[in-house]
Amino acid sequence: MLLEEVTLSPLSPWESFYVIVGSSAGALTGLQFVVIALVAEAEAASSMLEIRAFGTPTVVHFCVALIVSAVLSAPWDALGSAAVGVGACGSAGILYILTIIRHARRQTGYAPDA
Repeated sequence: MLLEEVTLSPLSPWESFYVIVGSSAGALTGLQFVVIALVAEAEAASSMLEIRAFGTPTVVHFCVALIVSAVLSAPWDALGSAAVGVGACGSAGILYILTIIRHARRQTGYAPDA
Protein backbone atom coordinates (compact mmCIF):
# COMPACT_ATOMS: atom_id res chain seq x y z
CA MET A 1 0.00 0.00 0.00
CA LEU A 2 2.83 2.37 0.78
CA LEU A 3 4.34 1.70 -2.64
CA GLU A 4 1.07 2.72 -4.34
CA GLU A 5 0.92 5.99 -2.42
CA VAL A 6 4.51 6.83 -3.38
CA THR A 7 3.82 5.95 -7.03
CA LEU A 8 0.60 7.98 -7.30
CA SER A 9 1.67 11.01 -5.27
CA PRO A 10 3.58 12.82 -8.07
CA LEU A 11 0.44 12.84 -10.25
CA SER A 12 -2.16 13.67 -7.61
CA PRO A 13 -1.61 17.46 -7.71
CA TRP A 14 -2.36 17.35 -11.47
CA GLU A 15 -5.83 15.81 -11.01
CA SER A 16 -7.81 19.04 -11.47
CA PHE A 17 -5.60 19.98 -14.42
CA TYR A 18 -6.48 16.78 -16.26
CA VAL A 19 -10.18 17.15 -15.46
CA ILE A 20 -10.25 20.70 -16.85
CA VAL A 21 -8.20 19.92 -19.94
CA GLY A 22 -9.96 16.64 -20.73
CA SER A 23 -13.52 17.89 -20.45
CA SER A 24 -12.75 21.15 -22.19
CA ALA A 25 -10.98 19.39 -25.04
CA GLY A 26 -14.13 17.35 -25.63
CA ALA A 27 -16.29 20.46 -25.61
CA LEU A 28 -13.94 22.31 -27.98
CA THR A 29 -13.94 19.34 -30.35
CA GLY A 30 -17.74 19.53 -30.49
CA LEU A 31 -17.59 23.28 -30.99
CA GLN A 32 -15.15 22.81 -33.83
CA PHE A 33 -17.60 20.52 -35.63
CA VAL A 34 -20.35 23.11 -35.23
CA VAL A 35 -18.09 25.86 -36.60
CA ILE A 36 -17.08 23.72 -39.57
CA ALA A 37 -20.73 23.02 -40.37
CA LEU A 38 -21.62 26.71 -40.10
CA VAL A 39 -18.67 27.73 -42.25
CA ALA A 40 -19.65 25.25 -44.94
CA GLU A 41 -23.20 26.62 -44.89
CA ALA A 42 -22.12 30.26 -44.76
CA GLU A 43 -19.59 30.05 -47.60
CA ALA A 44 -22.42 30.30 -50.11
CA ALA A 45 -23.85 33.41 -48.44
CA SER A 46 -20.68 35.29 -47.56
CA SER A 47 -16.99 35.41 -48.16
CA MET A 48 -14.30 33.99 -45.92
CA LEU A 49 -13.46 37.53 -44.78
CA GLU A 50 -16.59 37.71 -42.63
CA ILE A 51 -15.97 34.27 -41.17
CA ARG A 52 -12.35 35.17 -40.43
CA ALA A 53 -13.36 38.46 -38.82
CA PHE A 54 -16.33 37.30 -36.73
CA GLY A 55 -16.42 33.50 -36.56
CA THR A 56 -12.86 32.47 -35.85
CA PRO A 57 -12.36 34.79 -32.83
CA THR A 58 -15.13 32.96 -30.98
CA VAL A 59 -13.30 29.66 -31.26
CA VAL A 60 -10.01 31.33 -30.33
CA HIS A 61 -11.60 32.85 -27.20
CA PHE A 62 -12.84 29.42 -26.09
CA CYS A 63 -9.36 27.98 -26.64
CA VAL A 64 -7.68 30.79 -24.71
CA ALA A 65 -10.09 30.28 -21.81
CA LEU A 66 -9.02 26.63 -21.80
CA ILE A 67 -5.32 27.54 -21.90
CA VAL A 68 -5.60 30.07 -19.06
CA SER A 69 -7.63 27.61 -16.96
CA ALA A 70 -5.04 24.92 -17.57
CA VAL A 71 -2.14 27.24 -16.68
CA LEU A 72 -3.82 28.43 -13.49
CA SER A 73 -4.85 24.93 -12.37
CA ALA A 74 -1.42 23.37 -12.90
CA PRO A 75 0.49 22.74 -9.65
CA TRP A 76 3.26 25.32 -10.00
CA ASP A 77 6.13 25.49 -7.53
CA ALA A 78 6.07 29.29 -7.72
CA LEU A 79 3.52 31.79 -8.98
CA GLY A 80 6.09 33.36 -11.29
CA SER A 81 5.78 30.50 -13.78
CA ALA A 82 2.01 30.85 -13.94
CA ALA A 83 2.38 34.61 -14.32
CA VAL A 84 4.68 34.12 -17.31
CA GLY A 85 2.13 31.80 -18.93
CA VAL A 86 -0.80 34.16 -18.38
CA GLY A 87 1.32 37.13 -19.49
CA ALA A 88 2.26 35.32 -22.70
CA CYS A 89 -1.44 34.65 -23.37
CA GLY A 90 -2.20 38.34 -22.80
CA SER A 91 0.58 39.49 -25.13
CA ALA A 92 -0.52 37.08 -27.85
CA GLY A 93 -4.11 38.27 -27.30
CA ILE A 94 -3.17 41.88 -27.99
CA LEU A 95 -1.51 40.90 -31.26
CA TYR A 96 -4.52 38.76 -32.18
CA ILE A 97 -6.93 41.63 -31.47
CA LEU A 98 -4.99 43.86 -33.88
CA THR A 99 -5.20 41.15 -36.54
CA ILE A 100 -8.94 40.71 -36.04
CA ILE A 101 -9.54 44.47 -36.23
CA ARG A 102 -7.73 44.47 -39.56
CA HIS A 103 -9.87 41.56 -40.81
CA ALA A 104 -13.08 43.24 -39.62
CA ARG A 105 -12.23 46.45 -41.48
CA ARG A 106 -11.45 44.60 -44.72
CA GLN A 107 -14.71 42.66 -44.97
CA THR A 108 -17.67 44.27 -46.72
CA GLY A 109 -20.47 41.73 -46.27
CA TYR A 110 -21.50 42.74 -42.74
CA ALA A 111 -21.94 46.16 -41.16
CA PRO A 112 -21.88 45.97 -37.34
CA ASP A 113 -24.37 48.03 -35.34
CA ALA A 114 -23.13 50.65 -32.92
